[in-house]
Amino acid sequence: MNFMKTTVLLATLTGLLVAVGGLVGGTGGAMIFLVFAGVMNFAAYWFSDKFALRMAGAREIQESDDPHLFAMVREVAELSRMPMPRVYIIQNDSPNAFATGRNPKHAVVAVTTGIQRLLTDRELRGVLGHEMGHVKNRDILTSSIVATVAGAISMIAQVLMWSSIFGGRGRDQNPFVTLAVILIAPIAATMIQLGISRQREYAADKTGAEVTRDPEALASALEKLQRGVQIRPMQETPAQEAVSALYIVKPFGGAGGMSKLFSTHPPLEERIERLRKMRV
Repeated sequence: MNFMKTTVLLATLTGLLVAVGGLVGGTGGAMIFLVFAGVMNFAAYWFSDKFALRMAGAREIQESDDPHLFAMVREVAELSRMPMPRVYIIQNDSPNAFATGRNPKHAVVAVTTGIQRLLTDRELRGVLGHEMGHVKNRDILTSSIVATVAGAISMIAQVLMWSSIFGGRGRDQNPFVTLAVILIAPIAATMIQLGISRQREYAADKTGAEVTRDPEALASALEKLQRGVQIRPMQETPAQEAVSALYIVKPFGGAGGMSKLFSTHPPLEERIERLRKMRV
């Protein structure tokens, strides 16, 4: 179900790209913007782990630095039938974790010192299962594809805006349609992109819980993390904001209402409920 929802959202995003691109330069024009956005996002995808780790202030450790953590990561990797990822520590009291890397052979798992103090071994194992779930599901690749299409739509809307301002808009273009594309298309693309991000979180929860065969451990961990992040949120620096979507929970706390539509993460209550329904 999570895969199908992601596929539908991605198809909708692609359809939006074709429709918006057709207003500027037809299918060929849309493809030019798609290729341009793809080149930029390919670089981000290839070096995603380096960018994310640097932004988060993570430091790679060896097994001798923390044998216990390494043993848990190795166990979850073996259960996931994936290679052992590199392990990083983030010196931060806020409890959180993330995974990155363009494929299982280049995977990285990073945990904060705060999450190690807050969770039990069983709960931390559940969190590691979630993070390895992202790697197993190739979510870095999925997010890169989505970012490419959404970025192309935003660029087309900007070109259309500037061409309209300086008189480059064709006479046959409806001004109301042009205005709608300029204002609505980037917002719609962003909302679809965020919707896909939320579906990937649900999928990583499910994959991690199935791999570890312990959905309750991850559910319990998410409950603690929800309270922990509210008590000790991360500082909202530009660097941390840049990698906030990678963390297992929103690092700056959460809000309800309409903000759910513009969130990279689904509500924790819904994630916990889904996990607890998996219990046998």
